[in-house]
Amino acid sequence: MAIKIITTEDGSHSLFDEELNETYHSTKGALGESQHVFIKEGLEHFLKENEVSGLSILEVGLGTGLNAFLTAKFAAEKGIKISFNSLEPIPISSEIYAALNYHKTNAERNLFMKIHESDWEIENIISDHFTLQKTTSKLEDFNTSKQFNIIYFDAFAPSKQVEVWFIENLKKCYDLLKREGILTTYCAQGQFKRNLKEVGFEVETLKGAMGKKEMVRARKL
Repeated sequence: MAIKIITTEDGSHSLFDEELNETYHSTKGALGESQHVFIKEGLEHFLKENEVSGLSILEVGLGTGLNAFLTAKFAAEKGIKISFNSLEPIPISSEIYAALNYHKTNAERNLFMKIHESDWEIENIISDHFTLQKTTSKLEDFNTSKQFNIIYFDAFAPSKQVEVWFIENLKKCYDLLKREGILTTYCAQGQFKRNLKEVGFEVETLKGAMGKKEMVRARKL
């Protein structure tokens, strides 16, 4: 797998997969996209609508670790406990993640590195407010007895990684969510939205991140 670091327009790093000819984030801004799609329209929205002292999140696509990092920071800042599970069949190398620029302080760098250096396939205590379990399972192979409040659906685009977006996987996401749980993603493809509705989701089309027209948030009724 040929991966190289690129700098997006907001100054934050992303990765470019030369085999897929695809970036891991919007070239307009990796940090801005993650903050908008997954933190603002996912995590923050859920907490506005639901009074909870702790919650569970499933991420489809750990990638650079940016979403997990932002979520861990949010948990500490808000004093809320978050259990985070992340799927990543092809983890990035230590040489790559050590060079990414998402952290501004030594404490943030330590947090980011702890996320990446934590053991796979077991639950790790990353901080007083954040636990992390990473797995190399694909979504279609992922098995758990847990249910989640939020799913960050952050796989490569349907045109690049079509199997992840199959309706069977969207049904699996529906079943993995608790009632009133949400799935949030940067993708607003028409067929994807129709498939979400078909498996039972209530679908909202929202303003996208970093100049992108639309994104999607789906709720399990």
